[in-house]
Amino acid sequence: VHVVESGGGLVQPGGSLRLSCAASGFTFSSYAMSWYRQAPGKERELVARISIGGGSTNYADSVKGRFTISRDNAKKMVYLQMNSLKPEDTAVYYCYVPSFVDSWGQGTQVTVSS
Repeated sequence: VHVVESGGGLVQPGGSLRLSCAASGFTFSSYAMSWYRQAPGKERELVARISIGGGSTNYADSVKGRFTISRDNAKKMVYLQMNSLKPEDTAVYYCYVPSFVDSWGQGTQVTVSS
């Protein structure tokens, strides 16, 4: 199982970013996918989760209405569209396959600052 995150960067408050996760090494269309984040000095937290077919999604209360998780099973990709970003969204963002405990990638840094 291998996941590679991309799309992070520096953005001003109120801005947007779209994170991407390329997955390989497993039957992507058969597994739920999720995004986590870890801010400095804090524990890693679940940001969003999407079901196998994409019809069901769940979000942390802190990002509801601002972030959208989606997936493309044909391309084996999962995305996180982040709008109205806040400084407290600053973190390393990770793509994760819940069914595989060691499926953490390297993460992508998101920094929200003016």
